[in-house]
Amino acid sequence: MNTHEFYMNRCLQLAKNGLGTTYPNPLVGSVIVHEGKIIGEGWHRKSGEPHAEVVAIQSVKDKTLLKEATLYVNLEPCSHFGKTPPCCDLILQHDIPNVVIGTIDSHSKVAGKGIHKLKQQGKNVIVGVLEDTCLALNKRFFTYHTKNRPYIILKWAETKDGFIAPIMPELTEHNQLQPIWITNVFSRQLVHKWRSEEEAILVGTKTVLTDNPHLNTRDWAGKNPIRLVFDKSGKINPNFNVKDNKHTTIIFTEQENYKNSDHTNYENVIFDKNLIFNILKIAFEKNISSILVEGGRETLQSFIDIDLWDEIRMFTGNEKFGSGIKAPVFNGKPIFEQTLNGDQLKIFCNYD
Repeated sequence: MNTHEFYMNRCLQLAKNGLGTTYPNPLVGSVIVHEGKIIGEGWHRKSGEPHAEVVAIQSVKDKTLLKEATLYVNLEPCSHFGKTPPCCDLILQHDIPNVVIGTIDSHSKVAGKGIHKLKQQGKNVIVGVLEDTCLALNKRFFTYHTKNRPYIILKWAETKDGFIAPIMPELTEHNQLQPIWITNVFSRQLVHKWRSEEEAILVGTKTVLTDNPHLNTRDWAGKNPIRLVFDKSGKINPNFNVKDNKHTTIIFTEQENYKNSDHTNYENVIFDKNLIFNILKIAFEKNISSILVEGGRETLQSFIDIDLWDEIRMFTGNEKFGSGIKAPVFNGKPIFEQTLNGDQLKIFCNYD
């Protein structure tokens, strides 16, 4: 690892601190180096708050050193006015002579303009340090802006004999079944961590009617994702947890007699072969940059069948059901495998 890569790696470490809180903005970390010593660093914490470069510059105690320093950042500095002023202007204001950038920003308002502005003002700009790692870190942001859809993660747990659930009766307002867990408490906590990192979580009608999930982050300290729920014919009554009005929920339905409430909104869609495409279009228009799809089988398989997914995160527990609802079917080779106290986790990617 050379010097530029070393400091860029630190930028990436800092940027990860914002996972789950910066949406719709990207994850960005910045480091300022003077004569081989880090004199300032920071990361973007939340949309509307100062960008990483601003935080890093503000953290430098002796601002006179900036005129002899190098600023590292994993994503191209912005050159436009948004909720905050352009980072390029602040870099130029402090006359920082060297800027090392991980990757170009794909957002149409930036897209090379920041780099051009810095070079135009005589700054020494290096682009492409640890570029693949920088791109991977902001996979949600880049997917949203280049593919005009959210980043899609499919997640499920299956038994050793390939079932994701036993055959169970659907819940009613008078019938509360106890959940049957395939995975252990460690895996379930990890899933709640994942929920806190994504902007939305999606389930189908059958999952709600059989499991009555909360779809929140009660086992992890983090924000709750937006709940996206399929309910074609209005089977989900107000007693189910997804209609508790505690946090933002969007219910996709063909019924037209619903009224929006404080946190529960209804979207009318046609449940045909274009359903998934139409759902993702609505999500994109609502600035939802990532969706964790948690099932059930029908919903998961519908994404797989049209090859519209970016990651699959699959747990295999120690249970055996003998019969029940079969796990989704797909072909792929895992890029990551891990054992969590007996549960097996495999992650698959569907990148271009």
